[in-house]
Amino acid sequence: MANSFQEELTERFGPTAEQDGGLTGGDVGDPAFLHRVLTRRTHRRYADRPVEPALTDLLCAAALSASSKSDFQQASIVRVADPARRAALAALVPSMPWIGAAPLFLVFCGDARRLQRIGELRSHPQDNGNLEGFFNAAVDAALVMQTFILAAESAGLGCCPISVLRNKVDAVGEILSLPEKVFPVAGLCVGWPAGEGHVSMRLPPAVTLHVDRYDDSDLPAQIDRYDRMRDARHSIPPDQQRAPERFGTAEFYGWSEDKARQAAMPEGAAFPPWLRRQGFSFD
Repeated sequence: MANSFQEELTERFGPTAEQDGGLTGGDVGDPAFLHRVLTRRTHRRYADRPVEPALTDLLCAAALSASSKSDFQQASIVRVADPARRAALAALVPSMPWIGAAPLFLVFCGDARRLQRIGELRSHPQDNGNLEGFFNAAVDAALVMQTFILAAESAGLGCCPISVLRNKVDAVGEILSLPEKVFPVAGLCVGWPAGEGHVSMRLPPAVTLHVDRYDDSDLPAQIDRYDRMRDARHSIPPDQQRAPERFGTAEFYGWSEDKARQAAMPEGAAFPPWLRRQGFSFD
């Protein structure tokens, strides 16, 4: 059988995907779902068409069918339907107008509160605010959100995760009335795409796929090659270089320079103290 995935693999990982990590697709049949996953796009512009409530409910049900640590089910979804609350969230991040414009906006939360309350109801009280409780709830919420995204895209919808909500967590917590031990992992814009979007090239498998042991000895060469492949497809314009007043202007500005600059200006400083006020000790 001819390889039915090479085009998608090349689009996602670049023209050297096969030699980098053996990503050929092989003789594995032709599952339509895998084609959709490999070609998925983030969408920030949406058609003027609502997402039907019945479809939203079905997608949430599919999302909440995701794997969960020890069947604790420590994720909750807040659908922001009230126009005033949505407007308040959108006003927190004016550079992202799609937060207010998307037909549907959800907030995926880690929920360590519910398990703690169940323990109290069953007369087995246990504080669920330690590191394990936070970590399990955060992972559960991330799994639920990613499952929602894949389910929504299979129905023809487009999505855009909004992690920047955590940078405004004090206001977000108040707007959504989040109680103790419930925290936002990310928001999600959902709607019918108004454009095709593009496939974001990912790091080559030689960087991210390890066999038997972790090995990043060839990272400098691999990152340089990835930067140049990605730049050839989607070059970052000079006027979009981050903080040139701090870092200067780079002659070649690739993905790694952009991400290194972004990481050097850490976000979310308000999140850890807010979590502690929410009852997390991280012990």
